Amino acid sequence: MSDLEYDVLDELYFVQSYAHLRDTLKWDDHMLKETIESLWKKDWIRCYSSPTEELTGNEIDLETQYHTYYYLASKSGLFAHNSSDQNV
Repeated sequence: MSDLEYDVLDELYFVQSYAHLRDTLKWDDHMLKETIESLWKKDWIRCYSSPTEELTGNEIDLETQYHTYYYLASKSGLFAHNSSDQNV
Protein backbone atom coordinates (compact mmCIF):
# COMPACT_ATOMS: atom_id res chain seq x y z
CA MET A 1 0.00 0.00 0.00
CA SER A 2 1.35 3.39 -0.95
CA ASP A 3 1.49 6.32 1.45
CA LEU A 4 -1.14 8.08 -0.66
CA GLU A 5 -3.50 5.10 -0.54
CA TYR A 6 -3.01 4.87 3.21
CA ASP A 7 -3.86 8.55 3.67
CA VAL A 8 -7.07 8.29 1.63
CA LEU A 9 -8.21 5.12 3.40
CA ASP A 10 -7.54 6.84 6.71
CA GLU A 11 -10.33 9.28 5.79
CA LEU A 12 -12.80 6.63 4.61
CA TYR A 13 -13.95 4.91 7.77
CA PHE A 14 -17.18 6.85 7.13
CA VAL A 15 -18.71 7.93 3.81
CA GLN A 16 -16.93 11.08 2.60
CA SER A 17 -17.44 13.28 -0.43
CA TYR A 18 -14.72 13.90 -2.96
CA ALA A 19 -14.68 17.57 -1.92
CA HIS A 20 -14.10 16.57 1.71
CA LEU A 21 -11.17 14.35 0.73
CA ARG A 22 -9.62 17.07 -1.46
CA ASP A 23 -10.03 19.74 1.23
CA THR A 24 -8.85 17.55 4.10
CA LEU A 25 -5.85 16.06 2.31
CA LYS A 26 -5.05 19.31 0.45
CA TRP A 27 -4.12 17.41 -2.71
CA ASP A 28 -4.61 18.48 -6.30
CA ASP A 29 -7.34 16.77 -8.32
CA HIS A 30 -4.93 14.71 -10.42
CA MET A 31 -3.23 13.10 -7.41
CA LEU A 32 -6.48 12.38 -5.62
CA LYS A 33 -8.18 10.98 -8.74
CA GLU A 34 -5.27 8.63 -9.45
CA THR A 35 -5.22 7.41 -5.85
CA ILE A 36 -8.98 6.81 -5.87
CA GLU A 37 -8.65 4.86 -9.13
CA SER A 38 -5.88 2.74 -7.63
CA LEU A 39 -7.95 1.99 -4.53
CA TRP A 40 -10.97 1.13 -6.69
CA LYS A 41 -8.95 -1.31 -8.82
CA LYS A 42 -7.82 -3.08 -5.64
CA ASP A 43 -11.45 -3.23 -4.40
CA TRP A 44 -10.48 -1.22 -1.32
CA ILE A 45 -13.19 1.44 -1.67
CA ARG A 46 -16.89 1.68 -2.52
CA CYS A 47 -18.43 4.52 -4.54
CA TYR A 48 -21.71 6.27 -3.77
CA SER A 49 -23.85 8.74 -5.69
CA SER A 50 -25.04 10.22 -2.37
CA PRO A 51 -24.15 9.47 1.24
CA THR A 52 -26.67 6.59 1.24
CA GLU A 53 -26.79 5.31 -2.38
CA GLU A 54 -24.03 2.86 -3.31
CA LEU A 55 -23.19 2.50 -6.99
CA THR A 56 -22.54 -0.81 -8.71
CA GLY A 57 -19.52 -1.43 -10.92
CA ASN A 58 -21.27 -0.69 -14.22
CA GLU A 59 -22.67 2.62 -12.90
CA ILE A 60 -19.28 4.00 -11.89
CA ASP A 61 -17.39 6.35 -14.20
CA LEU A 62 -14.22 7.35 -12.36
CA GLU A 63 -12.82 8.91 -15.52
CA THR A 64 -15.31 11.80 -15.64
CA GLN A 65 -17.57 11.61 -12.56
CA TYR A 66 -15.03 10.95 -9.78
CA HIS A 67 -15.53 14.45 -8.31
CA THR A 68 -19.30 13.91 -7.85
CA TYR A 69 -19.01 10.69 -5.84
CA TYR A 70 -18.83 9.82 -2.19
CA TYR A 71 -16.39 7.14 -1.03
CA LEU A 72 -16.12 4.56 1.74
CA ALA A 73 -13.41 2.02 2.53
CA SER A 74 -14.47 -1.55 1.80
CA LYS A 75 -13.98 -4.38 4.26
CA SER A 76 -10.84 -5.47 2.39
CA GLY A 77 -9.63 -1.85 2.30
CA LEU A 78 -10.05 -1.50 6.05
CA PHE A 79 -8.22 -4.76 6.58
CA ALA A 80 -5.34 -3.62 4.36
CA HIS A 81 -5.23 -0.24 6.08
CA ASN A 82 -5.21 -1.74 9.58
CA SER A 83 -2.60 -4.36 8.75
CA SER A 84 -0.27 -1.87 7.08
CA ASP A 85 3.14 -1.32 8.61
CA GLN A 86 2.64 2.45 8.50
CA ASN A 87 2.05 4.33 11.72
CA VAL A 88 0.30 7.68 11.67
